[in-house]
Amino acid sequence: MGGKRIRGKLLIALLIFSLIGSACAANYMYEKANINGVGYKNVDVIISTQHGFSGAKLVEKESGSGNVILQKMELEAERQLDSTQKVNYWDFVSGVRLCPYPTGFPPMDYINFTKEAEFEYMPVSYQTGTYDQKWIEKLCVQNYRIGAVLTEMYTHAEHLQKKTEVKTRLYGFCPFPACGREHTDEEGEAWRTLPAACCTGVLEANLNAQVIGVAHIGWMSRDPEPSPLVKGRHIEYGRSVEDLTGVFSIEKFVQLWGNSTCGAISVDWLPCM
Repeated sequence: MGGKRIRGKLLIALLIFSLIGSACAANYMYEKANINGVGYKNVDVIISTQHGFSGAKLVEKESGSGNVILQKMELEAERQLDSTQKVNYWDFVSGVRLCPYPTGFPPMDYINFTKEAEFEYMPVSYQTGTYDQKWIEKLCVQNYRIGAVLTEMYTHAEHLQKKTEVKTRLYGFCPFPACGREHTDEEGEAWRTLPAACCTGVLEANLNAQVIGVAHIGWMSRDPEPSPLVKGRHIEYGRSVEDLTGVFSIEKFVQLWGNSTCGAISVDWLPCM
């Protein structure tokens, strides 16, 4: 009887372990929204393709009271790399892709974010209380693979009309000895893996805004690897910070690449004036 109980417990433990091991997060995320009306609005969006200080991150905060004349948002993100920055959906023993990548090869983590909005501030009262807050709109996008970050922030806004398009992507490390050479997959398709000298990542943004209030827009580029020259910190290669208070029209295009081999620009570089 004792042996049967032990075997039964072992079978239950193995079943639980197999169920835990087979669990998988939602690696693909998509949201599309279209909102207008009058009242109080509060939104928080957090996206992370990797754990900790790696991968791509997006954080957005929006809140205020008044007239939401227009608010259209589209967000798409996918985690195609595993926690070691190598590829998912791959049989590492045979070196064969188990699933095709809809974005093509090589695989990558990416976040695509587009938002068009217009807000007017005014106090509003409902049965739940009175809401009196000028508009706040904050966006931060980080790409740890290339050490790039972008911030777009508006506070104390009485009127805000904006259109923002941000795209960021990062490529992992090739896990095979034949990296950089041409291969043929199981479907007979020829492709080339990503050698170390190729594009490592991209962060691009196109910002257009008219604001009555306070604006803060900035970007920064740092070396992803710590350097002994600055006692283990990350060397900073460039930054741009702009602070505005009053009534302003803003147009800004930002392009941060791992190197100059990243191909064509992925955001709209010729906006309407």
